[in-house]
Amino acid sequence: MSDIPGGPMANRPVHFIWLLDCSFSMQGEKIAKLNYAIREAVPEMRSVAHDNPAAQLLLRTVTFSTTAQWLHQTPVPVDDFTWQDVQVDGMTNLGEALHLVARELQTPPMPQRALKPVLALVSDGVPTDDWKAGLKAVDATPWGRKAVRVAIAIGADADRGVLQEFLGNPELQPLDANSPKQLAAAIRWASTAAVKAASQPVAGDGSGVSPVKQPYAPPVLDDDDDDDVW
Repeated sequence: MSDIPGGPMANRPVHFIWLLDCSFSMQGEKIAKLNYAIREAVPEMRSVAHDNPAAQLLLRTVTFSTTAQWLHQTPVPVDDFTWQDVQVDGMTNLGEALHLVARELQTPPMPQRALKPVLALVSDGVPTDDWKAGLKAVDATPWGRKAVRVAIAIGADADRGVLQEFLGNPELQPLDANSPKQLAAAIRWASTAAVKAASQPVAGDGSGVSPVKQPYAPPVLDDDDDDDVW
C-alpha cells in the first residue's frame, strides 16, 4: 500500500452507530420487529461493504431508555458482527445517548483518516431528558458535524421535530415507519444507502472531514393497508 499523497488507500474506516430507543413504549411488536429488521439487514450491510473495498465498515450500537448504554462500544467489523436483541426499559433518555456518542466522535478515538461516520437514530416517542444538550455535544465534534445522519420515526407518537433537528438538514426528513413492513424497509434503507454515502471519499485534506451535502435521498415507503399500523 502506498503512503504517497494521492496514492492508493485501503480500509479507511466507516463507523456506523445505531442509536436505538428502548423505552417502555417500544414493548411488544415494535421492539421485536426492530430486532428482526436489524438482524436481517446485517447481511445487506456486508454486501455493501464488500462493494466498497476501500472502506472498512465498523458497527456499534447505543440503546437509550432510563439510562443510555453501549450494546457494542468497541467497533466491530461488519463481517464479524452478530446482532444481540435489545430489550425495553423505562424512559427515553436520548440526550444521555447523544453524549455517549459525542465522546466517540473526537479524534482520538476516531482515526484522523476515517471516512464520514453514520449516525442512525430510531425512536417512537418523546425524549425525557435534555436531548438538546446531547445534540449540541455531537454537533460540537468535527466528526459529528460531518456525519451522515438518518432518523426513523416509529409510529404516530414519535417526536418528528426532535428527529428533524437531529438530522440537521432542512432538506432531509425522518423516515416514517408506521407498520412492521415500513420499519423493515426503513432499517434496510438506512443500513445500506447511508453506508454507501459515507463510503464515498471526500475531496480535501485527506482526512475525510470536509463540508459536504449529504449525498442520499430518503425513499418513499409504501403504504401498508393490509399491515398492522402503530
